[in-house]
Amino acid sequence: MLRVNSISVSYGKLQAIRDVRIEVVEGDFVVVIGCNGAGKTTLLRAISGLTRISSGSIEFNGERLDILSPRLICELGIIQVPEGRKIFPLMKVKENLQLGAYLPRPRKCIQESFSKVYELFPVLKEREGQLAKTLSGGEQQMLAIGRGLMSRPSLLILDEPTLGLSPKIATEMLNTLKQLNELGIPILLVSQEVIQSLKLARRAYVLENGRIVLQGTGEELSKKEHVRKAYLGL
Repeated sequence: MLRVNSISVSYGKLQAIRDVRIEVVEGDFVVVIGCNGAGKTTLLRAISGLTRISSGSIEFNGERLDILSPRLICELGIIQVPEGRKIFPLMKVKENLQLGAYLPRPRKCIQESFSKVYELFPVLKEREGQLAKTLSGGEQQMLAIGRGLMSRPSLLILDEPTLGLSPKIATEMLNTLKQLNELGIPILLVSQEVIQSLKLARRAYVLENGRIVLQGTGEELSKKEHVRKAYLGL
């Protein structure tokens, strides 16, 4: 599905990522781990068209993404749930979800999408008339993911969805992503929950100083000495 071909991104004289290659195939659950400042968010923004690459290319089902606008990339079904949730706090829960179905293709299936999101996150149904700012942190993250699902994603990209959540809620959130993947939605995840994320990953990458330094299955990387020392504290 998704192929990132040796891309580089620079902010002025600062090169954020260099010669990065990753791949997401149909049904995949791919995790990218790395320290703060490693370039993970830049990579996701490049895929979504929010940051322009300086070299390389990005393809989705054989179509070049790096020459498309973010809107056209969304229309292809590549949907990103950004770090920090980025919900609309002064809009109601249902209104936030409706915005996820803004584009023509998902708008045709909006009632079906509501049903699926409410089945996955019943609390959002209970709170649909509340302002989004009144939700707890975990509920706001559910709302952000639910809004992404309203877009009927062909590929769901998530940037640190467990950030700021309690360990219990973070585990529940990752289990929800596993459930979505089992329902057929390919997932590309950046997460600080390294141990749990690697357990879910069919394929994983370690990004350091803007470069991919390790790749393999989640199980393979969890056994690598470098990963165990640098990210697992073992």
